Amino acid sequence: MFLAACGGVDPNSPLGKRKAAFKQMLNVSEDLGGMLRGRIKFDEQAFVEKAAQLDEVSRLPWQYFEEAPDADKSSARDDVWQEKERFMELARELEGTTARLVQSTVQQPLNPDVLATRVDLVEKACENCHQEFRVY
Repeated sequence: MFLAACGGVDPNSPLGKRKAAFKQMLNVSEDLGGMLRGRIKFDEQAFVEKAAQLDEVSRLPWQYFEEAPDADKSSARDDVWQEKERFMELARELEGTTARLVQSTVQQPLNPDVLATRVDLVEKACENCHQEFRVY
């Protein structure tokens, strides 16, 4: 009740769960990119763990797009619900890029060039969906 009065989002609502999953994806992908771009010290084990975490969290938010949210609180365009098939296609593309990133962490030592390409593809998959379905 207090959240509604403040204009906040109920963390247990579908919208709240989507926002939490997307925030977690952003934080983990920023850490991965940061390691590859020299903003964060590269730690091979941490990279492997974060890649697996990103793959796992990349599969979470889609289940919470079943109901249309309050338009004034969501960053999603109405097209998400009107073009659900296309939206889910882009979601699956993201999942594929995170899975390939994890596959690239299996062989030790890690190849930074391959990892950079994989992280770039993950970032592009996010951007592609944002361009079509996110309100900025």
